[in-house]
Amino acid sequence: MAATQTVPQHPQHCNFILITPQRGVITLFGYGIHVQVERGHLMLEDGIGGDRRKTRLARVGHNLKRLVVIGSDGLVSLGALRWLADQDASFIMLERDGYVLAVTGPVRPSDARLRRAQALAYESDVGLRIARELIDRKLVGQETLVRDVLSDVKAAQTIASNRAALTSATTIDGTRYLEAQAGHAYWAAWRKLPVTFPRADLNRVPDHWREFGTRISPLTGSPRLAANPPNAILNYLYAVLESEARLAVAALGLDPGLGFLHMDSRTRDSLACDLMEPVRPQVDAYVLDWITREPLRREWFFEQRDGNCRLMGSFAVRLSETGPTWAHAVAPLAEWVARTLWQTKPKPVCRLLPATRLTGSHKREAKGSPSSLPGITPPRPPTVCRICGTSIGFGQRYCASCRTTVSRESLIAAAKLGRVAAHSPEVRARQAEKQRQHAAAVKAWNQSDKPDWLTEEVYREKILPLLAGITVPAISSALGVSEPYATHIRNGKHIPHARRWLRLARLVDWSPNT
Repeated sequence: MAATQTVPQHPQHCNFILITPQRGVITLFGYGIHVQVERGHLMLEDGIGGDRRKTRLARVGHNLKRLVVIGSDGLVSLGALRWLADQDASFIMLERDGYVLAVTGPVRPSDARLRRAQALAYESDVGLRIARELIDRKLVGQETLVRDVLSDVKAAQTIASNRAALTSATTIDGTRYLEAQAGHAYWAAWRKLPVTFPRADLNRVPDHWREFGTRISPLTGSPRLAANPPNAILNYLYAVLESEARLAVAALGLDPGLGFLHMDSRTRDSLACDLMEPVRPQVDAYVLDWITREPLRREWFFEQRDGNCRLMGSFAVRLSETGPTWAHAVAPLAEWVARTLWQTKPKPVCRLLPATRLTGSHKREAKGSPSSLPGITPPRPPTVCRICGTSIGFGQRYCASCRTTVSRESLIAAAKLGRVAAHSPEVRARQAEKQRQHAAAVKAWNQSDKPDWLTEEVYREKILPLLAGITVPAISSALGVSEPYATHIRNGKHIPHARRWLRLARLVDWSPNT
């Protein structure tokens, strides 16, 4: 039997989309990621299947501060890492479940005396003072968020009492215990927080995705491997914050692994995790404002076979753009820790304060400018239609097509409420009383009181056209009727009783001699 002909494989057509830095951040995701240098330019490429993105950055005017890679399929050349270091740009590799794989930034000079002071501080009062200050700032942020946004006074009081007890904590273990007690009350206030999705996505959303739930994942017994979208978002943003804390610590010449709050471990950089603590409430506030204002789209997340909720790459790109905000928040904390450690050195040395490479406060003070940097607002979360999930402009609630549907539904609902209200016993009683008054007035009216010239023909041809120049409230007041009925009289939809014609004629100032 003759061999069958091999089916020819045609090259797949790719539609390349240009990658541009957003807030100084470029995030690459997908398969076949390429980061390399070609003729002095940094070449970037990523994507899934035929949907590819690429860009070519020169050494001047690129506006790149962070290159974030989400994924493990592709290549990063040594020349590309050197190109990033020469441009003071950092390279960060993250997992979408909130795990930091690699972080590297520009090489800075390091002072061994500062690292020695850091290593000795844990066994002295300096380490305790640093730990208490970091946790104090964290609890201030948590208390404010719970009290002002979540409106949970009891949880706020619990956090405040644990914060007040920090001053009497004599060990770092005691500081950790108070922080844990406040954390239980803090996350308990989040438990029943509803999470909304567009109406079109509800049939594909599991029930446990529709509220925040517990911070502890049922899959691991820890925050790792989140089981719903809001916790998955928090895990990823915490990973972005951790990478920024690592870069800040390395830039100041500190050892990221020697922390004060977090114990020594081979699986994390403890000092970077320490610096994260005061900034976590800012990340929480960003997520809380997002899920209370805007719905989440189902296509931003996918669920693995074990129930782990993961972020889609295109959605993680948006979250990576918050990196500069968290870097700005971590910078003064890292410099404060370095300055506190440096002051433990002997007097001739400690008078020369370490450089403020992150905030540049020394330079600004020398120029007479404020030492503190202005705040950086994180990027606005995407706004989607609450019906179909289409992206819309900020401040809107529905897209153009769904707005008509919502308006129609609102009118129908309002009409139903109006009909129910119109048939209530109180309204029916008023209507009956009004009809009795009208019947009594008709019975008491003497037709001879109407002038002979005031006929229905005269009313229609002479008086009715002149009513268009009279306001509805004036007609309602003159006749003692409701404004809707006065509107129908002015429009000619209703002919009032003959006893009212003379009043209308006087209202429009018409007579046979006019």
